Amino acid sequence: MPQYNYENLFGISGQVAVITGAGGILCGEMASALAQLGVKVAVLDLRLQAAEKIVDAIKKDGGQAMAVECNVLEKTSIEKACDTILKNWGTVDILINGAGGNRKDATTSPDLSFFDIPAEAIKFVFDLNIIGSLLPSQVFGKVMAEKKKGSIINISSMNAFRPLTKIPGYSAAKAGISNFTQWLAVHLEQNYSCDIRVNAIAPGFFLTDQNRFLLTDEKTCQLTPRGQCILDHTPMCRFGQPSDLISTLVWLVSPGAAFVNGIVVPVDGGFSAFSGV
Repeated sequence: MPQYNYENLFGISGQVAVITGAGGILCGEMASALAQLGVKVAVLDLRLQAAEKIVDAIKKDGGQAMAVECNVLEKTSIEKACDTILKNWGTVDILINGAGGNRKDATTSPDLSFFDIPAEAIKFVFDLNIIGSLLPSQVFGKVMAEKKKGSIINISSMNAFRPLTKIPGYSAAKAGISNFTQWLAVHLEQNYSCDIRVNAIAPGFFLTDQNRFLLTDEKTCQLTPRGQCILDHTPMCRFGQPSDLISTLVWLVSPGAAFVNGIVVPVDGGFSAFSGV
């Protein structure tokens, strides 16, 4: 009979994780959490100063981390980041494709109709989310393919389940992330190793630097009509906290999820389960 303990199920200490977009709120929290669990964390972000701030906090708490400037839309930049990580730590065990987001000029509003959204704005949003996950998966996934072991985590969204109003490009891109997660999971297992897994987390509504003033009023901090509508459709009646994502992340990258592959896990306070009635 198997002997179960925490380390057998969830121990990830000593592994090397790469997190793109880790200078932001949600992925910065992921970096800090993994470091506290003994993971060496490479904090990748286009904004090196933001990455360094996360790394400084991790090191202050006794964790191991490095800040690496990286543009996820340029393969040469990602390859350079990979070379730096391999030179210092020798391998990559976990990749979290956290870089992504939306743009104001890709969002419908009273001042911008759907018919007037610039194609380049939609293309930027699509590229940032899709290409910005595909290219790191090529570069760091190749390291995993060569050693026949690893875990890739993509960041999907509630938009992938049901498109939200106002953000057509972002909704389509996140639906693509969920599809790409399934495709890559099968491709890597069939062609390289059954010990390489690809899964995704689909966060519900979290207050971040990108959406804070869409959901709350900048002056009063009260909910906007859109923010209130979201809470009305979230059975838990609150926005998510960055810490709400951590246990799901740890499970997905841990030995306990060895037979979990190609899934998208909602962490959404019940939003995706609620019909509105």
